[in-house]
Amino acid sequence: MSIIVAENLSKVYPVAVKEPGIKGTITHFFRRTYREIKAVQDVSFEIASGEVVGFLGPNGAGKTTTLKMLTGLIHPSSGNVRVSGQIPFRRQEAFLQKITLVMGQKQQLIWDLPALDSLKINAAVYNISDKEFRRRVGELTEMLSLEGKLTQAVRKLSLGERMKAELLAALLHRPSVLFLDEPTLGLDVNAQVGVRDFLREYNQRYQATVLLTSHYMADITALCQRVLLIHQGKLMYDGSLDGLLERFAPYREVHVELAHPLPREKLMSYGDVKLLEGHTQQTDENQTSVCFVVPQEALTRTVSRILADLAVVDLTVTEPPVEEVIGRVFQAGVV
Repeated sequence: MSIIVAENLSKVYPVAVKEPGIKGTITHFFRRTYREIKAVQDVSFEIASGEVVGFLGPNGAGKTTTLKMLTGLIHPSSGNVRVSGQIPFRRQEAFLQKITLVMGQKQQLIWDLPALDSLKINAAVYNISDKEFRRRVGELTEMLSLEGKLTQAVRKLSLGERMKAELLAALLHRPSVLFLDEPTLGLDVNAQVGVRDFLREYNQRYQATVLLTSHYMADITALCQRVLLIHQGKLMYDGSLDGLLERFAPYREVHVELAHPLPREKLMSYGDVKLLEGHTQQTDENQTSVCFVVPQEALTRTVSRILADLAVVDLTVTEPPVEEVIGRVFQAGVV
C-alpha cells in the first residue's frame, strides 16, 4: 500500500526582474516584470508504508521544495499529492497527527529552557495525556541515549544531543510518516551513527515510512535500499541503490600494493585497465600503491593477470564510492 503518492508534482515561483540604475528602479516600482523559476517539474513517485527512501540531489535541485509540498507547507503549482490518504496543503488534524518534518538547520526547542519544557508544550498541542507523555518520553529517551539531558537548557547541550532532542520532540506524537531534511547536518561521526541507529530502530519498531534527504552518503547507504534522484527539478532516477551502482558504475576498483614500484607504461599495458586519477603509479620507490579501474565483466581475468605478472603484497576489490557515482549522474544530467 502506497502511503505517499506524488503525481506530476510541480512548483513554479514568479521572481521579479529589475534592471539596474534609477530608470530600472522606477520601472520596477510602477510596472514589474517577472520570470518563472521552475523549482520542481512533473515529479511522480510512490512510497509504500514502512519504506525508507533516500531523496538525493545537489543544492537547488528541488529536494526541500518537494518536502515542503509533501508536508503541506507550500501549495503545488500543479499535480496531485496524497500522504496517508490526506491532501497535505489542507493541513487537517488527521494529517498533522500522522506526519513530522525534521530539518537539520532548523530547531523547534526553546533555546533557554530545558528540552523537557518544550516537550510538554508539544504534548499539549497533540493532546497527549500526562501518563502517555511520560511513557513516550521515557521510551524515546532510552532509544536516543538522552538520559539526564532533557532537564538541561537546550543551549547547554552538544550539537549531537540537541539534534537527538529535536528528533524526540518531532516524534513525540508518534508519526507514521517521517520527512527528514539533513537530520545529521553538522554532526560529528559518532553523533551521525547514533542518529542513524535510532532512525533504523524507530522504523523497525513502528513500521514508520521515512523520506530522507542527506548530503552524507553514509546516511543513505546505512538506511535506504531505494533512492530518488532529482536534478534541476526533475526526477532522474527511482530505484534501488544497488541498481544505481550497477547502471552507472559498471566497474570495480582494484587496489594493489606492489612489492616494487613499476613504471606507468608497464601498468597501463593491462588492456582495459586504467589508473584512477590521483593514484598514478610513480617511479619513486616509496610509491607502490596502485588503483586500477576494471570493467566488471573483465574483473576475474584482469585480477588473475595482475596476480600472475606483478609482485603483489596486497589486493582488494571494491565498488566505486557512492558519492562518485551520483556525482557522475548529476554531471551528465541524464539517466
